[in-house]
Amino acid sequence: MSQYIVSARKYRPDSFGTLIGQDNIAQTLKNSILRGQLAHAYLFCGPRGVGKTTTARIFAKMINCSNPSGDMEPCGTCESCLSFAEGRSYCIHELDAASNNGVEDIKTLMDQVRIPPQVGRYSVYIIDEVHMLSQSAFNAFLKTLEEPPAHAIFILATTEKHKILPTILSRCQTYDFNRITIENIVRNLRMVASSENITIDDESLHVIAHKADGAMRDALTIFDQTVAFCGTDVKYQDVLRNLNVLDYEYSFSLVDAFLKGDYPAALLAFDEILTKGFNALHFVAALSSHLRDLIVSKSGGLEALLELPDSLKAKYKEQSDRCTLPFLYEALNITTTCESGYRASVNPRLHIEFTLMRLSFILTKLQTPAVQPAAPVQPASPAAPQAQPTPAAAPVQPVPAAPAKPAPVPTEPVPAAAPAPAQPQRRERAARPGAAAASMKTLMDKEPEVKNEVDTGAAPSEEFLKARWPELAKEYASKPRMASMLSTTSLKVEGDDAKRTVIFMVDNEAQKDWVESKLLHDLEGKYQRIVGSPRIALRVDVTPHEEVKPLAYMPEDKAKELMAENDEVKSLVKDLGLDIK
Repeated sequence: MSQYIVSARKYRPDSFGTLIGQDNIAQTLKNSILRGQLAHAYLFCGPRGVGKTTTARIFAKMINCSNPSGDMEPCGTCESCLSFAEGRSYCIHELDAASNNGVEDIKTLMDQVRIPPQVGRYSVYIIDEVHMLSQSAFNAFLKTLEEPPAHAIFILATTEKHKILPTILSRCQTYDFNRITIENIVRNLRMVASSENITIDDESLHVIAHKADGAMRDALTIFDQTVAFCGTDVKYQDVLRNLNVLDYEYSFSLVDAFLKGDYPAALLAFDEILTKGFNALHFVAALSSHLRDLIVSKSGGLEALLELPDSLKAKYKEQSDRCTLPFLYEALNITTTCESGYRASVNPRLHIEFTLMRLSFILTKLQTPAVQPAAPVQPASPAAPQAQPTPAAAPVQPVPAAPAKPAPVPTEPVPAAAPAPAQPQRRERAARPGAAAASMKTLMDKEPEVKNEVDTGAAPSEEFLKARWPELAKEYASKPRMASMLSTTSLKVEGDDAKRTVIFMVDNEAQKDWVESKLLHDLEGKYQRIVGSPRIALRVDVTPHEEVKPLAYMPEDKAKELMAENDEVKSLVKDLGLDIK
């Protein structure tokens, strides 16, 4: 039985051409070798599993290769390349700074740097996880790093660049490694699966790539774990079960339930997900990602933002065509709000269930405003009876003229022809006498307000402005402090019919500055809308306060106050030579 080697080691890149997802860095290093512009210190930084140490090894092997190819790739046949491949090279040294992070370890390294290489031109020192060095070790390393021997090259690798001293950073050429894209990870995994004679579909490869989160080493490790569970024939459902990943189908079925307003189906699906042991917060995050992908699918030209297999892209496109952008936007807003409030919730399950119910009623909520605008128009129609006679008079006159049946009757009905046009109005009012009385009383009570609303030639009266002020406070019911300040303030009205200024009072200068800078324009606009006139301006002022005499607390203060109010006490203190301090 041959010794098993994990895929992360077996398929580790050994040349710049096989390096995955770091083409710009590989090209820069090859150009520096080709032009002979090698620096004495390099810093490779980036997330885990993206090829920092691998690139350092390839670079070290390349600069010592005796017969490099035309595109700056190591030959693999010279003595330096063979010794490196067999692990016996004396010109490439690797140091783990996590376990050798003291001053003594750095001193040992400095003694070793003085020795020239036996084979090749350079001694390359690869220090991994360099941020783990202590500050004393960094300081001891500074001089050697700045002026090493001509044959020494240092390559430092780290995942936490911010922990390295600026003095170290200034002495190195820094290369930032990027996360590997889903597409590159899937392509490499497909190649590995083909080499190992393993059958696996694209959906499973994308699940593994998403789980790896941009790290190629993690992706290969997860791939080995999946093969160990499923064998050489890997099925999509087996991958989901092995990696404990939520199936895409749950998100598709939930969105279908939201579109139908079927909240019981959504709640049952959530219960099934919890029963299978999935984390509730991860479920909401997956639903948010699904909604985001639907929005991307619906917007043309954004297909590159979908890191999904083609079969799933078609399914996303089909479902997004059945959703409107306002629905998807509102749904995404609800799920992200749920995520942010999840940890602060006392009952997390109820918190998510309520979110699912809100998602199920989005379409109802979006359709409601289309009916509601007719409702506010009716309260504003008390003025309609005044405007009605003019348009109605024209059609009403032909109607009584048409029933000319009273004409054959004797001449007495002729005088009644004059009040005839008013007859239809009297009949309408007679049909609902209670409503007529109530509406007449309402019109009489609100007559001054209606005049002010209709008459735009003059500013509203002072009484009308003060009577409407409480309605402005109600506009800020969601901000209790602001509403309380507006409802309890005192008002002054200045100006004439051309323009009136309403001055309201606040307690101090800080409140005044805040209202003037943040809120005054909004207040003025809302108040003009409430009173129905643009001839209104708002101004804020500070309520004058009477000076309050400070209270005397200490005995000497009380004595001084008593002496100031009573001359006899003052004389007594002076005669007796008393000390009041």
